[in-house]
Amino acid sequence: MKYLIGMDGGGTKTKCILTDINHNPIYETIGGPSNFLVIGTEIVADTILNLINECVVSQKISLEDIEAIVLGTTGGGRRNDAELLEKKIYEDAKQKALTINKFRVESDARIALEGAFSGKAGSILIAGTGSIMFGKDEAGEIHRVGGFGRFIGDEGSGYRIGRIGLNAVARYFDGRSKPTKIADLLEQEFSIGSSETLITEVYRNNFNIAAVAPLVFDAAESGDKIAQRILEDEADELLLHISSMKTKLNVELLKVSLIGSLLTTANYFSYLFNEKVIRRFNDVQIKEAEHSPEFGAALMAKQL
Repeated sequence: MKYLIGMDGGGTKTKCILTDINHNPIYETIGGPSNFLVIGTEIVADTILNLINECVVSQKISLEDIEAIVLGTTGGGRRNDAELLEKKIYEDAKQKALTINKFRVESDARIALEGAFSGKAGSILIAGTGSIMFGKDEAGEIHRVGGFGRFIGDEGSGYRIGRIGLNAVARYFDGRSKPTKIADLLEQEFSIGSSETLITEVYRNNFNIAAVAPLVFDAAESGDKIAQRILEDEADELLLHISSMKTKLNVELLKVSLIGSLLTTANYFSYLFNEKVIRRFNDVQIKEAEHSPEFGAALMAKQL
């Protein structure tokens, strides 16, 4: 019997699924983090090989019967980086006298797209700390919108909302803008109540700017006009992502699966975004993901 393994790697844990060649789930487990750009290929390779070994031992199967393995993780979309981890996996496996048939590193977004639509055409909109949209057309071609990073992109993301929220607070501290509830919440949550403290925290103490996004949500919920305007603008930016993706995929009905805490949890921004989608589009359908990202990785493993 032949098998496949799919993995979804993140900054805190790696989810792993073992399936048969027809994608029937057999075994699932969780290991340590696998963001190799942060913690290095050595630690991640050890985590990955341990997960593979757990699947083999628990099911009493042969490693050689695992046809292919795909890991989706941050940074995996850049081939030069992905190949560093792939090379390390093969090297470590060889040192341990293990036979890895096929192993490939992909981006976490790519496996999420495959899982969301079971390998079929569709699109995913991700809004967490950053933002990006991926789509797959009927011919199997992959299209991307956004994802230009925090300096020149990431519209509708936690980082962008947090940064604009902090800018509103800075303007208020200077007297260049009207008072905003964001400033009150910032002082309550992070003890930032002056220009000097704000500058020190952001530029010297590596302040987590994306952590301000929930404060902007709360301020908007309480009726703060400045916060509401920020979220209106950022929701509109995500609508532009959707419009662009619809054009790229050239479909009559665009199916979109939402990923990331900003859009998948109950908050002011997610409600606002969904209302805007309904009002703006009659040819866009928001859909729940059909399968997990790790299952999407297993689907991609069969393609190898």
